[in-house]
Amino acid sequence: MKDLLYAIVEGLVEDRSAIKITQDDPDSEGVIVMHLSVAPDDMGRVIGKQGRIAKTIRTIMRASAARSNMKVTVEID
Repeated sequence: MKDLLYAIVEGLVEDRSAIKITQDDPDSEGVIVMHLSVAPDDMGRVIGKQGRIAKTIRTIMRASAARSNMKVTVEID
């Protein structure tokens, strides 16, 4: 799952070295929270106008996780 998130974000940002992805252990409901951190200058590119890109990233990750019987959510820090 980290590889998919990295591949998506890698195409959006200019400073690829600043991409950091951490993953929490599943909570009581089995949801895995992935924390995405990028350079401050690239934050707008990842979030997009009115959060559309961020919402799309979360949708793609949820759909991919569902194929593996997992639950994933993405938090952009």
